[in-house]
Amino acid sequence: MRIVCRKCKTSFEIPEDRLPAHGSTVPCKSCGTPFAFFVVDSSFASQAQARPSHLPEQFSHTSYTIKRQIFKIFGGAFRIYDSLGNLVFYSRQKAFKLKEDIRVFTDESMAEELLTIKARQVLDIAAAYDVEDPRTREKVGALRRKGLKSIIRDEWIILDPDDREVGTIKEDSALLAVIRRFLTNLIPQSYTGEVNTRTVFEFKQNFNPFTLNISLDFSPDRDGILDRRLGIAAAVLLTAVEGRQKG
Repeated sequence: MRIVCRKCKTSFEIPEDRLPAHGSTVPCKSCGTPFAFFVVDSSFASQAQARPSHLPEQFSHTSYTIKRQIFKIFGGAFRIYDSLGNLVFYSRQKAFKLKEDIRVFTDESMAEELLTIKARQVLDIAAAYDVEDPRTREKVGALRRKGLKSIIRDEWIILDPDDREVGTIKEDSALLAVIRRFLTNLIPQSYTGEVNTRTVFEFKQNFNPFTLNISLDFSPDRDGILDRRLGIAAAVLLTAVEGRQKG
């Protein structure tokens, strides 16, 4: 397997028979930067080809903009637009729910539901969230927060439909994360989603004191490794859960 360091771009080979099934953290041989990787087995790799070819057009875009009103008393609503400014998703959190329950619809009429995102536990800092497609009744995958580790720097694990770890979502910088939490929350957050060290999406907040405005870019995922439904769900979940730090 060829591994590429994100910092210095040095590439090197790791024999596949030496790769642990649960993944590992290795230092770059050139600059020493540590990074994590996961072994994506053939069953997960084949899922990209086995995904429904008839996914709604809303999932076909490369870039999106997510907007959420910051000052919201009950629940929370998110609007997701394509690059031309057309509304393609509308998401709403259910208010007064002990367990997180987020639905993604085609528009504000909420007549057609495209995704459900449900927490498995109640008020758990390491909660896992199942992502399902209500049209096909299939589990798309899951997202799990890294508990105590996310108190300082947000980090999530991407899980496949069988709950195997296949990737990560990490906040951009530990230093900036500390500044955001303890000095000022005016520094926009950024996240990178990776599957087996390959970037599959970038999530970047743009500063606005009244509206949470986020750019979501899937262009790095040229091979369609990440199910776009899971990618959209991850962005909605980050907007909902992490957005509370600014609320």
